[in-house]
Amino acid sequence: METEDMQSAQAAVSVADRPAQANSPQPQTGQRPEKAVPIPSGTVILAATPIGNMADASARLVALLESADIVAAEDTRRLYDLANRLGVHVGGKVIAYHDHNERNKADGLLDQVAEGASVLVVSDAGMPTINDPGLAIVRRAIERGIPVTCAPGPSAVLDALALSGLSTDRFCYEGFVPRKHAERMQRLRMLRAERRTIVFYETLHRIAETMDDLLAAFGPDRPMALCRELTKDYEEIRRGSITEIHQGVIDNPPRGEIVLVIGGADDETAAQESPDVLSIDALAALAAERSQSQRIRVKDAIAKVVAEHPLPDGSLASRKEVYAAVLALRDSE
Repeated sequence: METEDMQSAQAAVSVADRPAQANSPQPQTGQRPEKAVPIPSGTVILAATPIGNMADASARLVALLESADIVAAEDTRRLYDLANRLGVHVGGKVIAYHDHNERNKADGLLDQVAEGASVLVVSDAGMPTINDPGLAIVRRAIERGIPVTCAPGPSAVLDALALSGLSTDRFCYEGFVPRKHAERMQRLRMLRAERRTIVFYETLHRIAETMDDLLAAFGPDRPMALCRELTKDYEEIRRGSITEIHQGVIDNPPRGEIVLVIGGADDETAAQESPDVLSIDALAALAAERSQSQRIRVKDAIAKVVAEHPLPDGSLASRKEVYAAVLALRDSE
């Protein structure tokens, strides 16, 4: 796959850079010939890089890699690998610019931009700032009144959304699914009433656990899509209900980079899932009544009542506090 992608990308680059030949079709009347890609000086440029298929690299990205004064790359080794595969010579100074140093390096880079340098910011794949470094320099540039622009391109979020078959009118991007089970469930509970289409990133190592929690949080019937290896030879889109995708992950575990797209709640579901915020005393009274009517232990009744009434942020009330309130309620009778 890499060889084919590299050849396709190099062909695209060579065509873009090749001078017009005598027998090349001439622009029709009223059309303007394509101009060389301008490289803005005194500007920060965020540039999207291919997420898998090298042929997705734009002519603008190629020109920026060749001509930017400074290239701030999430991983310098990957940057040079990308340049080699595109047949591009990186002309400017290359520096490492990643999650651990971007805040410290932002102002130093912007000082050079203020003196007229062009600074190109690239991540390993996709658009900087979208789950990748870049936000720090954008914010500081805005504060300092320094120009920032984008060279748009591939995006796993938008690719997955478009291919999912789910509503694209309104959507929310939630980044990576939280790693820990408790945090993951809190986030998912908070999103149960979300009407917009929801997009998550996930890793192959946690996809089985995440699918278990999606099933528990959203139920079996919510539509979704599991998208993996987007733009690559083994691209795959699995569409269906959460229970169908869940079973598919068990039967045929997916590999590669994964994007999950989940349908938003319909009006009825949103109304049902909107949390009724009850006080500790109200939860205690409800648990006491549940314990008596269903003839179950108070602790079991409390666990059920608390789970049924999450707080607006998806967290749950303290069962210890509810239990203490139940005891206080009994003492007052």
